[in-house]
Amino acid sequence: MTAVRRAVPVLVAVALLSCSAGPAGATGYRYWSFWERTGGHWAYATQGPASVRPDDGGVQGFRFAVSADSADASRPRGTADFAAVCAGTPAKPGTKRVGLVLDFGTPADAPSGEHPPAPRTACARVAPDATTADALAAAAKPLRYDTNALLCAIAGYPRKGCGEQTSAGGGTASDGGGEASDGGPSLGLPIGAAVVAALAGAAVWRTKRRRDDAG
Repeated sequence: MTAVRRAVPVLVAVALLSCSAGPAGATGYRYWSFWERTGGHWAYATQGPASVRPDDGGVQGFRFAVSADSADASRPRGTADFAAVCAGTPAKPGTKRVGLVLDFGTPADAPSGEHPPAPRTACARVAPDATTADALAAAAKPLRYDTNALLCAIAGYPRKGCGEQTSAGGGTASDGGGEASDGGPSLGLPIGAAVVAALAGAAVWRTKRRRDDAG
């Protein structure tokens, strides 16, 4: 019985890995991923843009793409140096400047009938306590959010859709936007599927154990 008990965490780990590290071209999600510039590198944000309050001189990035999960997410391309992004926006007392890198992705990741704008940067001058979402609202309107506060569009792109699930061929499989938080589907939808799989496996083990004990 000890060996069976030890197998349960292994089962959970296998389920998590199989869902988050699926084969290339597997089902993914089309959405805006959110990144923070740290030590000269992009780091996938662990909070949504409405929760992060960058310091003056910070650089925040957004990339629109189809990704299976956060490990698979595409990083923003282009200039990410604060001095370059905010060169034309001098410091001003009582405000802070936040550099924004906006990468609208590639035609392959675009929703049907849409074409991504060219990547661009923007320098937002906002209040000292402003969030990244505030910086976006100041420099990259129009923004679009769903009812769960998931960021769906930046500067009007894309015109419709929000975190929709896509098939291996790039077509839309279903609309997963309603299940996501402002952190993005890559932090919720694939992980949620993995947890369901893990719990299902654990339930099978518990049922087998009860039968063995009864016998």
